[in-house]
Amino acid sequence: MHRHVKRWLFIALGLASVAAGIIGIFLPVLPTVPFLLLALWAFARSSQRLHDWLLNHPRFGHPLRQWQESQAIAARTKLLSVGSMGAAAVWLVAFSAVPGWVVALALAVMAYGAWFVLSRPTLS
Repeated sequence: MHRHVKRWLFIALGLASVAAGIIGIFLPVLPTVPFLLLALWAFARSSQRLHDWLLNHPRFGHPLRQWQESQAIAARTKLLSVGSMGAAAVWLVAFSAVPGWVVALALAVMAYGAWFVLSRPTLS
């Protein structure tokens, strides 16, 4: 694949991941930090400027730098993450009008997200 096309594909992936991460702030079904980590990875392969911007972002930069240094998650972040996924799961099951397979898929994604968060070391 041509080098410039590959670069722009990585930039597009990074930007889409940042957008998904931002949406994840408001929708507990989408995990924010993993999408931002994917964006950081894509930007590292395509744009030093965007990589540095994300790593030094006032809101997103700190957890990304923490992850790079320790691959650990703060206890408060674990609690908020798993708690919001649990609340979303309860709401989804109790009040959702979407097809059952959509509910099952969303619950599976949240269960995987909760497992991932809880399986990481706790940042002290």
